[in-house]
Amino acid sequence: MNSLPKVFRVRQNFRTQGLDNIPNAVAASLQQFKPVLAARPGASVAVGAGSRGISNIAAIIKAVCRELREFGAAPFIVPAMGSHGGATAEGQRHILESYGITEEAMGVPIKASMEVIELGRTASGIRVFLDRNASEADFILPVNRVKPHTDFKGENESGVVKMTAIGFGKLAGAGEYHRAAFHLGHERVFREVAGVVLGTGRVLGGVAILENAVHETAKIAAVAADNLIAEDHQLLEEARRMMPRLPCEQIDLLIIDEMGKDLSGTGMDTNIIGRVVQGYTTAVPAHNTAPRITRILVCDLTPASGGNAIGIGLADFTTARLMDKLDPQATVINGLTALSPGNAKIPVYFDTDRRAIEAGLKTAGLEDLLAGRVVRIKNTLSLAEIEMSEAYRDEIGARSDLTVLGEAREMSFDPQGNLRPFEETRQS
Repeated sequence: MNSLPKVFRVRQNFRTQGLDNIPNAVAASLQQFKPVLAARPGASVAVGAGSRGISNIAAIIKAVCRELREFGAAPFIVPAMGSHGGATAEGQRHILESYGITEEAMGVPIKASMEVIELGRTASGIRVFLDRNASEADFILPVNRVKPHTDFKGENESGVVKMTAIGFGKLAGAGEYHRAAFHLGHERVFREVAGVVLGTGRVLGGVAILENAVHETAKIAAVAADNLIAEDHQLLEEARRMMPRLPCEQIDLLIIDEMGKDLSGTGMDTNIIGRVVQGYTTAVPAHNTAPRITRILVCDLTPASGGNAIGIGLADFTTARLMDKLDPQATVINGLTALSPGNAKIPVYFDTDRRAIEAGLKTAGLEDLLAGRVVRIKNTLSLAEIEMSEAYRDEIGARSDLTVLGEAREMSFDPQGNLRPFEETRQS
């Protein structure tokens, strides 16, 4: 007798609109920088590229560099990703290469280094660091996705302000800023540090990327340097309205096929799963967050993570196949630099997905496991199609924002006892 609930596929009917032509959108947005660069023929521009899995990022960075050359500038790319990539220049270059950002593809040099200079201190006494290669450029141009952060809430979260501060600050900056944030809060630190960098007069501006609920590029906006902090906040509010959500209030077991540093700063987007590391120590439910999730199982780690499984501490259970891919050094460096060792803690893990699912349901306080409220997702970026257990059938039956794509069926496992890939389980 099967001990696991049956599941069915559901499509969330998000209202979305993506950009049709990325190069044209980049060209249009960068026009405001043309007068400044035209007055400085041959000016070097350090274009910041980060470690997130941003849709179309290679095409966007390439288009940015092409436009800068059209304006008479000499762009080069800097990995602006703090301590990521194992806090090594080679690791950070490898992350960019995994996204298709290479010197050959982009047509410009990539200058990867962990060396920094110290620009000074903020009003609160925080030392401000800047990538040495970027410090030697005439201008700096961060290119980053603007989105709600996974660890804190404020007027400026993930975006061009954060990259200007932490991304270009490399390991030295990331360590200093996270220590300061322990006492002062992330938002204050980011804004103060970015203010010092902006005060050099060498920030050309920023290129902000917004994505819709299905991970498509929805907007590309050039942000002026003299209004970078305020515009970053306005774009954050726009990005927040575009975010996807899970369509239910209570989940006994959330199964996440894969997590990864390329998907979210904490491997899984805490805005989706409703858990955060509070006080840099313990995974707890976020305030005023739905759905309420009793148990979380993460099955695998994306190849682009390079073994960095930061955020695994937010899960209750994981698998041996994820553990086989985990790089302890990369994960620990990230957790310690962010003063969030709880994000690097290892949960209980099992040799197969089936055993982990059974453990998740048995520890969720259920009288009848077959009645468990189970949701399965590919990852926290891919929520257009999800799987839900039969317990949700009556709840979602009449909702116009959801379309049921097939009949309930048994969970599908391979001969090793692991879930078959999400794409293979869709019914025709």
